[in-house]
Amino acid sequence: MAAENGLDNEVEDIKQAEGSASCEGQDKEDAGIKDGDNAENVLEKEQEDGSSEAEDASESEESSPKAGISKKEKRFGRKKDKNIEKLEAKLAELEDKRVRQLAEFENFRKRSEKEKSQMFETGAKTVVEKILPVIDNFERGLAGVPENEKDAPFVQGVELVYKQLVTALGGLGVKPIEAVGQEFDPALHNAVMAVDDDTLESGTVAEEMQKGYMYKESVVRHSMVKVVN
Repeated sequence: MAAENGLDNEVEDIKQAEGSASCEGQDKEDAGIKDGDNAENVLEKEQEDGSSEAEDASESEESSPKAGISKKEKRFGRKKDKNIEKLEAKLAELEDKRVRQLAEFENFRKRSEKEKSQMFETGAKTVVEKILPVIDNFERGLAGVPENEKDAPFVQGVELVYKQLVTALGGLGVKPIEAVGQEFDPALHNAVMAVDDDTLESGTVAEEMQKGYMYKESVVRHSMVKVVN
């Protein structure tokens, strides 16, 4: 009876040992450690696994759509900046051209107005020159009328026409040049004779032989005068 109990105890111990070995093998399988692997091999494997995971993460980041869009946006941004610079340069060139054309047009307008004014003045002076002899004849005719006939209707009618003509010319800017008693001015007077006159200073206009006229600021006809010596 004692021998049977001892045998049963040995069998129980063997079963427990086999169960422990089985559990240990299962634990090694779960941890990925095979028989014969030492601690160094396990460490190298873990490092390789970590490096592989880092490389996979890097490749995943580089190949991600977000990274590709960022690079494309940078290239597009640089291209956009260059296009903006070109457009700004073109705009500045066009603005400079516009300002130059406006300045040229303004100069042309002023030059045209000046030429137009000069042409009009030249034409007006030509017309006035042709009318002045008519005024001279009116003045000669009225000056030769006897004193007793100045009240005659015909003489008064001629005098009215003469005054109307002088008034019309005055409205256009035509005015006679003052001569008698004025200092001789070669720009206004044409001296045709020198006379002695004690009542006037030397160089003074003593008598007007033909009346001179001005159109605005320019001389149409110089006065023909006698000047004191």
